[in-house]
Amino acid sequence: MIREKILITGASGQLGSVLTDSLQEKWGVDNVIATDLRENSEFTGRFETLDATDYDAIVDLISENKITQIYHLAAILSANGEKAPLQTWNINMKTLFNVLEASRLHNIKKVFFPSSIAVFGPNVESNNTPQFSNLTPTTVYGISKGAGENWANYYFKKYGLDVRSLRYPGVIGYQSLPGGGTTDYAVDIYHKAVKEESFECFINESTELPMIFMDDAIRATIELMDAPSENIKIRTSYNLAGMSFTPEQIFNSIKKIYPDFTISYKPDFRQHIASSWPGSIDDSNARNDWNWKPKFDLDSMSQIMIEKLKVHYHSLTI
Repeated sequence: MIREKILITGASGQLGSVLTDSLQEKWGVDNVIATDLRENSEFTGRFETLDATDYDAIVDLISENKITQIYHLAAILSANGEKAPLQTWNINMKTLFNVLEASRLHNIKKVFFPSSIAVFGPNVESNNTPQFSNLTPTTVYGISKGAGENWANYYFKKYGLDVRSLRYPGVIGYQSLPGGGTTDYAVDIYHKAVKEESFECFINESTELPMIFMDDAIRATIELMDAPSENIKIRTSYNLAGMSFTPEQIFNSIKKIYPDFTISYKPDFRQHIASSWPGSIDDSNARNDWNWKPKFDLDSMSQIMIEKLKVHYHSLTI
């Protein structure tokens, strides 16, 4: 098997930290270079500080390390992005342009660009939202992702750059703390349950959103990137689904393990964002084109989340 040389931007984020581990396991620690704005003293492997708005710095890393694939994860997420819209747009787009141009000019074989269900707006079919719905996002994060999808498609059509993308739903994992997204309540709620604290939810109890367990999200990413090029029919971004649930449903799933767990609701500006997103996603194109299929449902995810977080918090008290 040909050894790829992988560059990851935004490697210290919620998704990036777990994806980095999986890519190290797949390609070898020495063949994966993780980067982020700030140094990560706890990182195992090859890590470089990188401001992805610096084109020359990206090119230097590509050239010095003979990079063959880039996973471009650096971005400001939905909730944090609304606090500084213009800055979010500038950072999200400039970093993407830098990666696309550097990849085009330096013969990168594959690029991964994460998109999001944030590209959809309130005027799409909210149940089983189809792949080719119109994109009228309500957040600057969603706007940047929608634009990024079209730029990915443009670079493929015009230059033949093999860019691949997934529209992630909310990603739920035990490996890191929430990172500023609207769906992050579904991560924080498990932390509160394990710490035996009450949880205050920033969206209402009946707001259904598409979610995916981290293990499935990572597997989908690697399966997409491993698929033969001729199988990749969509060059904007693939719809991806794992499960859909409301805060009330995840609360009830947790109560099966923690019967005394309590929740209250105090919707804030993130309720408006969540209400503009789909409740469930049609990912049949991903299933048909590269055989995507999730493995986890809500209860199996709750079991693992709680088991892993109990170990985490127990280790902090030893």
